[in-house]
Amino acid sequence: MKSTTAPGAYAPDSAAAGPAPRSPGSGRGPHRGPGRAVRRQLPFIPWLFAAPGLLIVGAFSLYPFLSTLVNSFTDRRTLIPGRYVGLANFRELVHDEMFWIGLRNSTLYVVGVVPALVVLPLLLALLVQRHIPGITFFRSAFYTPVVASIVVVGLIWVWMLDDRGLVNSVLEAVGIGTIGFLSDQWLLLFSAMAVTVWKGLGYYMIIYLAALANVPRELHEAAAVDGAGAVRRFVTVTVPAVRSTMVLVGALSSVAAFKVFSEVYLMAGPSGGPAGEDTTLVMLVQRVGTGLTGRVGYASAISVVVFAVTVALMLLVLRADRKEDA
Repeated sequence: MKSTTAPGAYAPDSAAAGPAPRSPGSGRGPHRGPGRAVRRQLPFIPWLFAAPGLLIVGAFSLYPFLSTLVNSFTDRRTLIPGRYVGLANFRELVHDEMFWIGLRNSTLYVVGVVPALVVLPLLLALLVQRHIPGITFFRSAFYTPVVASIVVVGLIWVWMLDDRGLVNSVLEAVGIGTIGFLSDQWLLLFSAMAVTVWKGLGYYMIIYLAALANVPRELHEAAAVDGAGAVRRFVTVTVPAVRSTMVLVGALSSVAAFKVFSEVYLMAGPSGGPAGEDTTLVMLVQRVGTGLTGRVGYASAISVVVFAVTVALMLLVLRADRKEDA
């Protein structure tokens, strides 16, 4: 059969023409579309983003915690490295009267503050939940103590509760007489509790407002149709709907109350009230572990006890919540 190629024309063969173009998906290697390049993600790239946060946590949380734990087994002082003494610091705690006074006051603080901070902010949130004219002003007013400095708040209440302060001046004017809010052992502790509750109301109120916003309105309407009053709707609808939030508030306020320092320190002074009877555990840590002759090892042992108790409080709250769920 004759070729149809014209005389003198050049017809390259397949070998000379080179390889045929590859179709998409054929051959080896990943397909790279026009203008796209395959980038290989290095395994350490995510750690670079997490490094700043990890460094901050390690420097300001993990290292101090481990250092305190190690120092609790030594007799270290402020300017003396110290040596290993085993459980000697913890055995000394058992016989330290001030430790038991601090433990008593910190425990009473939890008992007195936590129920109020669980219930009162919820009632306050229900009060300011309604969309009525001017309600934003009241929300801001209730939240103002939260953003105020604890030092400023403490000094204001000291001036108010002093023997010559505003409260006693009013009591004298109505004929009741002066009450030693800052000189009596128990009144001073209860006054500090009142300051803690007053300052924390707005913070937990915001948490409850967020929880109440997720409660279906249909539940309240159905209960109202069944003839339930305001109190019954609160008990049967509102409380079950925000129970998990109440557990959260209870856990947060328990830890904060057991570690209280600023309120009592500002109102009772560095000595911890009359004869030191209003000293809390954190105040005892500050008193024992600071100064040129501070017993850092002994203060670290008290700090370990505070940490253990706060963890136990959180576990108790979580366990109680699980029992109710079961």
